[in-house]
Amino acid sequence: MSAASAAGAPGDEEPLMAVEREVALLFRRGRARVAEMSRRVHPRLEGMAYSLLAYVEQAGPVRVTDVGVHFAVGKATVSRQIRALEELGLVAREADPQDRRAALVSLTEDGRRRFLEARGARMARVREVMGGWPEEDVVRFAELLHRFNDVVGEGVGV
Repeated sequence: MSAASAAGAPGDEEPLMAVEREVALLFRRGRARVAEMSRRVHPRLEGMAYSLLAYVEQAGPVRVTDVGVHFAVGKATVSRQIRALEELGLVAREADPQDRRAALVSLTEDGRRRFLEARGARMARVREVMGGWPEEDVVRFAELLHRFNDVVGEGVGV
């Protein structure tokens, strides 16, 4: 990278500004979609509940602390969110057999059923939106998003 590029010469900024605008738009829309998906799982859910359920479904029985690390939120915040999901019968906690001081969280049968129904509706929408894209474009887009998320996850941030 040249010194001018590293310094961010005005002509070089437009592609980065375009990325910043599109990512900001994606995040705003994403927050609204996640809240909508959360309510689809259960009418009393809001916010990131769908994302939390998705992580627990994908990770299997997972420590509460690992959920917090994954979402970069404190233990009190994640405990409160998991408690709300427990009260609705969507997740269950059990002692971690490796460390009795820790708790593992997993989806209940009802939680899994509701989550999978909501995810099915979401995936139908993704198929609809991206249905006209060539498969190689979808694969490349997924690769680029993964690469971007890896960098953001390393603390570079956007």
